[in-house]
Amino acid sequence: MLAERMSRLGTETAFEVLARAKAMEAKGREIIHLEIGEPDFDTPRNIIDAAIGALNDGYTHYGPSAGMPETRRVFAEFLTKDRGTEVKPENVVVTPGAKPILFFSILALAGKGDEVIYPNPGFPIYESVIKFSGAKPVPIPLREEKNFSFDLDEMRDLVNRKTKLIIINSPQNPTGGMLTQEDMKGIAELAAKYDAWILSDEVYSKMVYDGKHVSIYDYPEVKDRTILLEGHSKTYAMTGWRLGYAAMPVELAEQISKLQTNSNSCTSSFIQVAGIEALTGPQDESLKMMTEFKARRDMFVEGLNQLPGFKCLVPKGAFYVFPNITGTGKKSKEIEEFLLEEAGVAGLSGTSFGKYGEGYLRFSYANSQENLKKALEKIKAVL
Repeated sequence: MLAERMSRLGTETAFEVLARAKAMEAKGREIIHLEIGEPDFDTPRNIIDAAIGALNDGYTHYGPSAGMPETRRVFAEFLTKDRGTEVKPENVVVTPGAKPILFFSILALAGKGDEVIYPNPGFPIYESVIKFSGAKPVPIPLREEKNFSFDLDEMRDLVNRKTKLIIINSPQNPTGGMLTQEDMKGIAELAAKYDAWILSDEVYSKMVYDGKHVSIYDYPEVKDRTILLEGHSKTYAMTGWRLGYAAMPVELAEQISKLQTNSNSCTSSFIQVAGIEALTGPQDESLKMMTEFKARRDMFVEGLNQLPGFKCLVPKGAFYVFPNITGTGKKSKEIEEFLLEEAGVAGLSGTSFGKYGEGYLRFSYANSQENLKKALEKIKAVL
């Protein structure tokens, strides 16, 4: 018999759909994969070479749980320069991917009797870990009519003295939407008023096509109650490397490091060296990747808006589209299954990202333009 808390732990539907699509491929079906949120580019060569060099130089041993001193220093300098607010090395914790920061932060801050506000539709791990912690998940709807931002008046109605943490994500998974200066200012004011923490998931911060990335660090008055989450997976096509990090107050950093000591000890040393090279080395390949993503976005959104029953906003960031499919007269899960079975196109039901995702699908356009065009043709044919 499993512990009761395991019943509160969710999963990521993307990996379930991927497994099903792979099984269909094994039987000879052609499947176009638009379900998984992973750049289809290889990690830039200079980053790979840095990792190989680090292995040859003996970076094969344990390191400090919070990250190697050099890594923390470089990451802190990057955030200071990029966000315009001072971050010191002791504020930084380095983890194997960004998810441990989510997991550790929620476990460290929230528990029974607390409430955590999170975006819905949103990254499913938010709600999963909130439930696991014993806290109450409180969804804030992202509204299509507000370009997938939220209504500040709704947020004000949700925040109260039980609110321990407010999770925000911009640019967003799954919608590709971005929060505005007005949104960030409102969140900062609410967090200060109710003594709540903010966890700002900014792993897509360098994947912005229209406008400028807005960070919660634009409001340094809430820095002492903020966890700013970043990572290398998306910007540098390093998903399999597992490298994430966050800036936070020193007192919390010490507790997050303790959780890492008790779980996975530390982040691989040679991967941290590669992460330093990613931030300090040439950015050409990353910029090329973004240029291609923008071209794919523009082409794919135009095609989606020509499909019967589909209506799609142009996402401002990340590499996802979130078309409204209510015009088909079908539920999101029905369309997800129909497109996989009949068209051989793997996407995700909007409900994979929460109840407010009903009426939408998420497609990742981290695939070639050729395959995206083929996906559009296949969807049009079966619709």
